[in-house]
Amino acid sequence: MFLKHVPSDELVEVIDLPDVINPNTPTIRARAHTGDLIQRPENFLKSELAFPSGEALPQCWIDVHFYEHAAA
Repeated sequence: MFLKHVPSDELVEVIDLPDVINPNTPTIRARAHTGDLIQRPENFLKSELAFPSGEALPQCWIDVHFYEHAAA
């Protein structure tokens, strides 16, 4: 899965997909896609990531209390 790192406007390749949808995990391991060389994995804040189209990640993937807010 590829996501866009909004501050750098670069694509990152997600390494641990379950971390993306887990709201208890504020960061994910991913590789930046810059140049021809494979980059080392880094931690990226989910709050700084979006889908390649620019659409934000779903709140239920980011906010651990999303369902509590939604029920109120």
